[in-house]
Amino acid sequence: MTVLAPLLEAFFVDRLMRQRQVSEHTIAAYRDSFRLLLRFAQARLGKSPSQLKLDDLDAAFISAFLDHLEGERNNSVRTRNARHAAIRSFFRYVALEEPAHAALIQRVLAIPQKRCAHPLVTFLDRSEVEALLAAPDITTWLGRRDHALLLLALATGLRVSELTGLSCQDIAFGHGAHVRCYGKGRKERCTPLTREAICALQTWLKYHTGLPSRPLFISRRGNPLSRDAVERLVTKHTNTASKKCHSLRDKRVSPHVLRHTTAVNLLRAGVDRTVIALWLGHEHIDTTQIYLAADMTMKEKALARTASLPAHVARYRPEDELLAFLQGL
Repeated sequence: MTVLAPLLEAFFVDRLMRQRQVSEHTIAAYRDSFRLLLRFAQARLGKSPSQLKLDDLDAAFISAFLDHLEGERNNSVRTRNARHAAIRSFFRYVALEEPAHAALIQRVLAIPQKRCAHPLVTFLDRSEVEALLAAPDITTWLGRRDHALLLLALATGLRVSELTGLSCQDIAFGHGAHVRCYGKGRKERCTPLTREAICALQTWLKYHTGLPSRPLFISRRGNPLSRDAVERLVTKHTNTASKKCHSLRDKRVSPHVLRHTTAVNLLRAGVDRTVIALWLGHEHIDTTQIYLAADMTMKEKALARTASLPAHVARYRPEDELLAFLQGL
């Protein structure tokens, strides 16, 4: 019987870290997936994680775990599929290391990803952006920091992990002002800054007492902001802004919504999709297609350019009194 623990340790150390050299975000996502799987196995099978055998993780058990994520943990289909992808990656590795378990492995790999709906992306219009940027109190230290962070996010479309990973030296002022970041897939990119973003960042850096190598956005204790901290401050200022801009009450605004807003604004300005993909750090240009589907303004402009079809609409007149009675109900 093959013990699971050595295989799982080798998968993380040899396959992910040494051979593939995946990012720390991928390691964290896979780690969390297997922590959930091992805890589920402990509760379901009554075995400690170190005692589990590979045969314990058959297709029926993996399917039960995926159902548990949706049914009991209330995870979305996208989250379920992300956990499933981590498990599939592990079993593809095990297929090379333990060919004697090929039948079990193939049955697990045959479990399909669950199909999910693709809702339109949420973004902010101009009035909502203005209300959000006006929400922080820029007479305070926290207000200056939050205002600079929100403005930078809206101007550049950086991911929240890219925002929290910035250091002071990543901001270049002067001619061709830009921000340099290392994004998803270890891709380095430079994004130009607007005048408003430059002014906000210069004001914030006057009160930032750290060295150039220090994180750009810090807490009062000098620690870099976490993803959760950025989520909280966006939610806080959205709630404040919603008192003046009522349309924000019906929107769930997250840091990624600010990224969507940047993309839609670039599209409306007539920027080519290939440039937008480079701007946002998309791996494929097809990813930018979702913003075309979301923007109703561009669709309305396209409709206005088309010739209306001639149509004569006659008033409906029922042929019978009984039909007229039913029509009037």
